[in-house]
Amino acid sequence: MKKRITTALMLTAVALAAMAQKNEWQDPGINAVNRAEMHSNYFAYESQEAALENCRESSSNFLSLNGMWKFNWVKDADKRPLDFFRSDFNDQNWAHLPVPGLWEMNGYGDPIYVNTGWAWRNQFRSDPPSIPVENNHVGSYRREITIPDNWKGKEIFAHFGSVTSNIYLWVNGKFVGYSEDSKLEAEFNLSKYLQPGKNLIAFQVFRWCDGTYLEDQDFFRLSGVARDCYLYARPSNYIQDIRITPDLDAQYKDGSLKIDISMKGKGELELVLLDNNNQTVAGAQQKASGNFSLTMNLSKPEKWSAECPNLYTLVASLKKGGQVLEAIPVKVGFRKIELKGDQVLVNGQAVLFKGVNRHEMDPDYGYYISPERMIQDIRLMKEHNVNAVRTCHYPDNNLWYE
Repeated sequence: MKKRITTALMLTAVALAAMAQKNEWQDPGINAVNRAEMHSNYFAYESQEAALENCRESSSNFLSLNGMWKFNWVKDADKRPLDFFRSDFNDQNWAHLPVPGLWEMNGYGDPIYVNTGWAWRNQFRSDPPSIPVENNHVGSYRREITIPDNWKGKEIFAHFGSVTSNIYLWVNGKFVGYSEDSKLEAEFNLSKYLQPGKNLIAFQVFRWCDGTYLEDQDFFRLSGVARDCYLYARPSNYIQDIRITPDLDAQYKDGSLKIDISMKGKGELELVLLDNNNQTVAGAQQKASGNFSLTMNLSKPEKWSAECPNLYTLVASLKKGGQVLEAIPVKVGFRKIELKGDQVLVNGQAVLFKGVNRHEMDPDYGYYISPERMIQDIRLMKEHNVNAVRTCHYPDNNLWYE
């Protein structure tokens, strides 16, 4: 009788795992489950001073998930573990893999270079949205983390910078969500899944999913985590999105900033525009809720161009009763781009584009590009008078644009 009960419990656990992970990886109608809203690139700091310092790793709102994780790899998708996310799962015999880290650059599978077509073309006849199970490698990750005590009562999000080709996420044995789009961030609100102190984070990645049909680029096909991953905390009322559109008048003399804001909750919004010396040159205040727009004007701003990339800093602070809840810094440049006839003009001046294509590809780490490697690329381009980059064929790491 005891043996039958134990067997029934095991079957129930496996069934629950299968229910949490359905066929999203094979369903073109499902691109995400419980993924947080996409937004512009920014980080919300705990104070205006921290915002001006603009180092998220030093912020009390930041907790890195980079580093070594427990890791399991299987060759075929139907051999993947289905209950690995459970708190009582035994991972003692699992290996370790760095995050960020690409499987093929760490001894799991082989890189495949394909110009046009898909990496499975020698074994599987393409039949969208069907995806092969054989040689569809699956990596499973586990790691225990500790939530800071001062995050109590805050909204806590997970940020996965780039995962190929998809990600299933669990926290403390509970299914959180799913995401495709391998070159876009995937964020999830973990607030209701976390507990004070230690927590188990587990995720699973497939080499191929239905979204792979839309990611046919001429480069090495790799799998795994390619960009930084971290947790971050927000107050219960926060700025959901901030989008800034700069412009110049017809004489390229005076500038304006159109600022679009989306709120979660409400508060008092303070906008301050600072020059390169951190001197205030413009500002605005208003009560904030829902979605709204406002415009800031500046007389004779320093203009941005490739030769003179002058930048200002806009700090958006959300306050309650005069106390700062969070502060977001955004770098902005005043410039006007136009097409007149067959000529592209920047701030009214004709520009000769000398551009290159650039893939995110490192000889040692694959898709993971360190800041040092980015700087090396930029120096090489500047030495050859390159003034334009085509980020083929996907959104790059946000740091590259900065």
